[in-house]
Amino acid sequence: MELNIIARIENDYTTKFGVPRQSGLVEEVLSRIVFTPGYRAAEALRGVEGFSHLWLIWGFHEAKQEDWHPTVRPPRLGGNIRIGVFATRSPYRPNPLGLSCVRLAGIEKTERGMTLLVSGADLMNGTPIFDIKPYLPQSDCRPEATGGFTDEKEKRRVKVAIPEEAGRRFSPEELEALRAVLAEDPRPAYQEDPERIYAFEFAGKRVRFRVIGEQLTMLPAE
Repeated sequence: MELNIIARIENDYTTKFGVPRQSGLVEEVLSRIVFTPGYRAAEALRGVEGFSHLWLIWGFHEAKQEDWHPTVRPPRLGGNIRIGVFATRSPYRPNPLGLSCVRLAGIEKTERGMTLLVSGADLMNGTPIFDIKPYLPQSDCRPEATGGFTDEKEKRRVKVAIPEEAGRRFSPEELEALRAVLAEDPRPAYQEDPERIYAFEFAGKRVRFRVIGEQLTMLPAE
C-alpha cells in the first residue's frame, strides 16, 4: 500500500517542542491545510462546510527511527514505565501515523487552491496529511469511554505570566495563542527543575520560559 500526501499543514508550531500533546487542547492557534498540486480539486471539498469538525490522518515526519519497539515510555508516566505501543499515542510506531480531530474554522480560495482553516491541531508546521474525514458526532463520540493510564494521571496546567518586555515581539493575536500554548505546560511531564530555562520557537520567534511550582513566567529574548 502506498500513501499519497494530499496536503500539508501550516501554522506557528515550527518545532516539536511546544506542540500540544493532543488535538483540541489549544483552540486559539489557527492552522491552514494547503493541498498538494494533485489534490486541489475544489469539488473534493463539496459538502465539507456542513461539518464542524474533521479527522486528520497524518504522518510523524520528524519522528526518526530505524525499527519499532513493542513498548514505549510515555512522558506522562514520568518516562520510567513501559507501556505497549498500541496503548499509547507515541510517534514511534510500526507505521508513524497520527490521528487528530480539529475544528473547521473556515474554507478559503487562494492562489494555491481551496484551503481549510482549522483550530485545535496538534501538528507541527509542514506535517504531511494523508487523508481528511468528517467527524460524525452520532458515532464518533463515546461519552462512556475510559482513558486507561491517562485517567490515573492528573493533567498538569500552569498559570502564565508574560511580562511586557517579553511579549512585545508578538502581535496581540500571536500573544493570545502563545498564552494558551504555555498554559498547557510544554515541559516534558517528568521535568520539575525550577532553575531550568526552556526554549522553543513559536510564530518564527524564540520563546523562553521558567516554571516554579504552578507559575510559568515567559522570559525576555536573549
